Amino acid sequence: MPVPAEYERASAQFYDYLVDARDTAGLWSTHVAYTMTQGVFQVFRRRLATEDAIAFANVLPIGLRALFVTEWDVHEERKPFEDRDAMTREVQSLRPNHNFSPDTAIRDVAQALRRHVDEAALDACLAKLPAGAAEFWTP
Repeated sequence: MPVPAEYERASAQFYDYLVDARDTAGLWSTHVAYTMTQGVFQVFRRRLATEDAIAFANVLPIGLRALFVTEWDVHEERKPFEDRDAMTREVQSLRPNHNFSPDTAIRDVAQALRRHVDEAALDACLAKLPAGAAEFWTP
């Protein structure tokens, strides 16, 4: 069997996402978009049971899936979904001296992410997750 296209093009697809996230958020660098996305993913992940987080990760393209699980402490205490402002401050707390995520970070990542996933699969997954999950990914 040949290597699936999603693996063969993983780097290019990941970079395409980073450029999209950078432009959506009005940022100047894909490095900044990377940190913003990682922060958003970590904030979301902290609010899910492991099996729910894996279900979510499985709808992401390979590169974003890898970023979603990077540095995951599966023993970290789960947090409740809060208002977007509070969760945005949490996004901005990742590497605070090098994090330039705007106050619109969650919305910006949600918009960019939706352009790089199967939206129907994403929405079907989110519908099965705890209350607050679907709202988190609403642009």
